[in-house]
Amino acid sequence: METHLADWLRDTPDGIEAESILRSCVHCGFCTATCPTYQLLGDELDGPRGRIYLIKQVVEGVTPTRDTQQHLDRCLTCRNCESTCPSGVQYGHLVDIGRKLVDQQVERPAGDRLLRGALREGMTRRGLFDTAMRLGQTVRPLLPEALRAKVPQRRDPGSWPARSHARKVILLNGCVQPAMIPAIDAATARVLDALGIQAVVAPRSGCCGAIRHHLDDQEGALDDARRNIDAWWPLLVPHAEAASARGASGEAEAIVINASGCGAMIKDYAHLLRHDPLYAEKAARVSALTCDLAQFLPAERERLQALCQPAVGAQGSRGAHDGLERPTPPRLAFHPPCTLQHGQQVRGEVESLLVACGAEIVPFAESHLCCGSAGTYSVLQSTLATQLRDRKLSNLQAASPDQILSANIGCLTHLQSGTDTPVRHWIEWLDRAITQA
Repeated sequence: METHLADWLRDTPDGIEAESILRSCVHCGFCTATCPTYQLLGDELDGPRGRIYLIKQVVEGVTPTRDTQQHLDRCLTCRNCESTCPSGVQYGHLVDIGRKLVDQQVERPAGDRLLRGALREGMTRRGLFDTAMRLGQTVRPLLPEALRAKVPQRRDPGSWPARSHARKVILLNGCVQPAMIPAIDAATARVLDALGIQAVVAPRSGCCGAIRHHLDDQEGALDDARRNIDAWWPLLVPHAEAASARGASGEAEAIVINASGCGAMIKDYAHLLRHDPLYAEKAARVSALTCDLAQFLPAERERLQALCQPAVGAQGSRGAHDGLERPTPPRLAFHPPCTLQHGQQVRGEVESLLVACGAEIVPFAESHLCCGSAGTYSVLQSTLATQLRDRKLSNLQAASPDQILSANIGCLTHLQSGTDTPVRHWIEWLDRAITQA
């Protein structure tokens, strides 16, 4: 796509990147077929191709309007379009630039600014958000339905492993997940412990920066990234040893993320800090060592399979030929978050691992589409988010699964708000399977 940058943007990092991405787009329109908001609204400007055109206008000097801002706001940043695009257009990076440039020129209404500020500052401050969440969970039955849907019931997280191991990995000491569902981190630590791997949490780490990044505070997001890098750096295996140490030095061999939205953000640290002379090299190393649970655990598949083998005499269906009792496989539906399948390009690993550990995975239609959570999207664009949630749940529940599993805190709570079927993180199911076996 031919592009002519405005003078004020030419030769800037944002301008150079935006022009490169725009020139890779051939405007074919394949992306519209997999865009959730285009499917709901049918408006070209609420699909990737239309939004790319709007961003092109802005970088060429056309003054954006409130309508421009709203069309970009309605994008889920699910990056389904990136998985579809035959030209490899990096739409996620382009829309980040577009939003920043538009927000610099278009003032938001006061109510919008207030809500975004409350989400940006309230959700990313662990102490504040944890206190508010505990209070909300205490009075949950008394809350209005709309607010109650945002407050998950508190579950007993169980104990954190006390054993030490030579192999170590770092877990993110995040902002939202430990406050809303602390059972996810505890289950992760127990599964790793059963494999002889110690989960280490750096006290000074915190929010990955994704919330600020998508709420008009990209500089604040970079500060979050730098803080995390500083917290993790002393715990990492020295670079020369990383390929062979596997934790033998007592330092962490990887940063393992159990919230796919955070994983996608941390893997992008290298890109976001590439121009920072103090952090570019460290950010590249941190991104390279970051992996989702769905990438880290498949290497331990055989050991996990052995840990999940049911005890002799377990109740279940009788084998047709040998007469032995075998447990009835639980029927699970796995919703792959967009940040896992599109952002990180990780597909099929969780399902394969769960099957190996004794589950039956039920297929469902439109597994590639977003559920509507998308970080704070379910708050800021609640009508669209609810429509997408209900569409996703209709497909997920078509085969009547025993549980719905996912891999991101936002997806879990958003889906659970629309169904009585239990919605859990897949590592919680795996933890329970090991415990029961």
